[in-house]
Amino acid sequence: MRSFPVKLVCMLLVCMLLICVCAAPAATVKLYLKDGSYQLVREYKVEKDRVRFFSTDRGEWEEIPVELIDLEKTQREIKQSEESRRQEAAAIDAEDKAEREARREVERVPMAAGVYLVEEDKLVTLKPGESKVVTNKRRRLLKAISPIPIVPGKATVELDGGHASAGTSNREPGFYIRLSDEERFGIIRLSTHKGNRVVENVTIVPVANENVEEPDIVETFRKQVGDLVYKIWPSKPLEPGEYAVVEYTEGKMNMQVWDFFIAPGTGK
Repeated sequence: MRSFPVKLVCMLLVCMLLICVCAAPAATVKLYLKDGSYQLVREYKVEKDRVRFFSTDRGEWEEIPVELIDLEKTQREIKQSEESRRQEAAAIDAEDKAEREARREVERVPMAAGVYLVEEDKLVTLKPGESKVVTNKRRRLLKAISPIPIVPGKATVELDGGHASAGTSNREPGFYIRLSDEERFGIIRLSTHKGNRVVENVTIVPVANENVEEPDIVETFRKQVGDLVYKIWPSKPLEPGEYAVVEYTEGKMNMQVWDFFIAPGTGK
């Protein structure tokens, strides 16, 4: 059997591909007649008193008197189709851009679970605070694996000291939070008690085996940018003071706290 050189085979394949591309059908246009019918055409042009068009049904050029053609309706539909294609292309471009921006966003966030304050073009890692449950009997370090003593009454969850170590003068700060698991999260406003900062008030109900938590929650916007990665920011400018980003399971007393402050000043 006769064999063909590889180069010749490749050239033949390229030629066949070009033929297929050239033979691909162009976009069709409805050339409307004044009787309400239409011809499907690849293109058309007005030549004096005739309209010359290429029929996609018959694959050849034809002519028809111009007075039989509804050119206004034909041109209006062509413009509408072009506008629809432009809008569709713009929507696809916008979606692609949003996906690219989302990928860039999530790539900025470190892989470790935690909270990261956006400061202009950089991220500031917030350190988790050591919160404590305070009752009229004792103070106890709050841990997710260690339930608080089942003693009826009131308690507070507090952070030592009156001031966070990290903060910003931006009154509309943004944060990225990478969760370790699907949990509730948000921004809360801290109050003060005997020189410490109060994360939340708690009512302990031992008979019902539940804890009623009452954090001062700030209204926020949020956007998911990746798997267990969210961006969060306040819906209104924050007043100067002490705040925290928190992650928690409602009623479980397992709140994780990343405290920060809003400094006095103009900010943003």
